[in-house]
Amino acid sequence: MRWDQLGRDDATAALFGTDAVTRHFDTPEFRGITFHEVRARSILNRVPGASRMPFEWTVNPYRGCSHACVYCFARRTHSYLDLDTGHDFDTQIVVKTNAAELLRRELAAPRWQGEHVAMGTNVDCYQRAEGRYQLMPGILAALRDRANPFSILTKGSLILRDLELVRQAARVTDVSIALSVGFLDGELWRSVEPGTPSPQTRLAVCRTLSENGIPSSVLMAPVLPFLSDSPEQLRATVRAIAAAGAGSITPLVLHLRPGAREWYMSWLARNHPHLVRRYEALYAGGSYAPTWYQRRVTRQVHEFAAEFGCGPARRTGFRPARQAQETRETPQEREQPVAPGPRQDRPADPGDTQLTLL
Repeated sequence: MRWDQLGRDDATAALFGTDAVTRHFDTPEFRGITFHEVRARSILNRVPGASRMPFEWTVNPYRGCSHACVYCFARRTHSYLDLDTGHDFDTQIVVKTNAAELLRRELAAPRWQGEHVAMGTNVDCYQRAEGRYQLMPGILAALRDRANPFSILTKGSLILRDLELVRQAARVTDVSIALSVGFLDGELWRSVEPGTPSPQTRLAVCRTLSENGIPSSVLMAPVLPFLSDSPEQLRATVRAIAAAGAGSITPLVLHLRPGAREWYMSWLARNHPHLVRRYEALYAGGSYAPTWYQRRVTRQVHEFAAEFGCGPARRTGFRPARQAQETRETPQEREQPVAPGPRQDRPADPGDTQLTLL
């Protein structure tokens, strides 16, 4: 193994300033990926009040993600770096090399009140780059030493490397781990999540965590309309999740924000052109599928979860936000599942399916 390039170039300096290094790692798993090593000025990020996310603080040691999930909502963040939200998001990875030391310093600041810290909510903190840079052990140790509550959402099996650190932290504070597994179909997985461990591998991680005393939940996301949303597919996925020992299951229907929408629809046109018009109709109201469609998927998943003895998310993980009232389907909506709903690009209302991370 060797580094092809160890130095700054003009493009990197323009994007990140002079205190940055661009590297190309010459191994099969990193071929075609460029790493931009930077020293961040801060690592605890405050979530905007208008966000749909209920947690207030996040830590993101990476930007961009080699998981290359075609639907990833975080793609738009790469446009803030003057990089494209498609290929660049998958292959231009920003690494905050000082993340652990910076976090330790910020957690010790007098103004910090020990709030919950969420990780993996933007890009996966256990993507392949973590195997090389090993930023998470230092991050977990900093949180453990301050007894600071935290949660991790991941598709990566590399979290098992840090199992002992997670166990140590769980002895002194609230720790929540969630695996993201939206479906079981192997062909669909290879097409839409090409850089991730298989769904079966992720479920094995869930089982290992549970066997080691770390309660884990599964975010069943995304449920892909017309590709992974049939009752038979949902039931099979829920059954596998329950068998893996997950404490809870939270379904989440695909949402297509700007940046992700264009990339996903391009993938759809290449791989499932017959579905393009159906998606255009279903998402005509904005980034989110109509509430009636979300409700239908959620209801079916909860019914299957009850069948297999694995209920909705509890206070240890992800759960849907409280809903003020049930949105009912009309007979016409059942017959026309692509009927557009009201515009969804707005602050969450009580009828939306959201995530709560506790």
